[in-house]
Amino acid sequence: MRIQTMIALRLTLLLFTIALCAAGQTAPPTTDIFLVDVLKRGGQLALGTPINITFRPGYDNQPSFTPDGKSLLFTSQREGEQTDIYRYELATRFTAPITKTAESEYSPTVTPDEKAFSVIRVEADKTQRLWQFPLAGGAPALVLTNIKPVGYHVWLDANTLALFVLGQPNTLQLVDAKTEKAEVLAQSIGRALHRIPGQPSQFSFVHRADKEWWVKAYDLKTRQTTNLIKTLPSSEDCVWLPNSTLLMAQGSKLFKWQRGKDADWQLITDLAEAGVTGITRLAVNAKGDKLALVAQPLVK
Repeated sequence: MRIQTMIALRLTLLLFTIALCAAGQTAPPTTDIFLVDVLKRGGQLALGTPINITFRPGYDNQPSFTPDGKSLLFTSQREGEQTDIYRYELATRFTAPITKTAESEYSPTVTPDEKAFSVIRVEADKTQRLWQFPLAGGAPALVLTNIKPVGYHVWLDANTLALFVLGQPNTLQLVDAKTEKAEVLAQSIGRALHRIPGQPSQFSFVHRADKEWWVKAYDLKTRQTTNLIKTLPSSEDCVWLPNSTLLMAQGSKLFKWQRGKDADWQLITDLAEAGVTGITRLAVNAKGDKLALVAQPLVK
């Protein structure tokens, strides 16, 4: 039965891609979101069995937990060409859209006041700016009027953002949300931007320097940048656990590096046997016991 299901899924995905190409559209990558328990076994970090929460053809990506850990927000393309933001409730396993607009929304992130979630919105003229929607429902509002095109973002506090701004090259910009005053901190960066747990004045980013990719930390107080560790080859997505442990994937394998303890990346597990491969985006809840990861669907 499992083999028949996998064959049926593969055929469905193939027909979905062919249909989009026939219509003259570029098909987005087919990706699924998996939920995994983060465990401790014998004092060592371990992972539970991945559960596919978006088992369907199409694009599901950019997971982000709500602060209470009860929901997962993510980007999905389901009806039409645009992407909308969906909410997955962990307790009920219920999924529903929370935006339904003519524009595309990406990278949902709950704002520091926990009253709204911010998104990268692709507007009708293809402009990419930072918007926000009320969590309780309602009309969206622009967060940054003049800064564009924005690719990715992270809130550092109620008024401060770190942005990945598209360009030649892409730049890391520190922005005051009230005044829109922006300062370029680095060039040629990756998309992974994260606050560092236990370090309220620091955030991490991925930076290409001298043909090498590094995870680096920037300190808002000292205004200093520190090299933390080189990324795994061909990987750039990472996420922090509450105990200052950084997670990064390569293919089907998940690695960890604990700041101040590990000299290099340490293998946690290989999820190939669980049907998970091509891992990219990662998200962790505030308690650090749930991991969301984006990967290729189970097709053999």
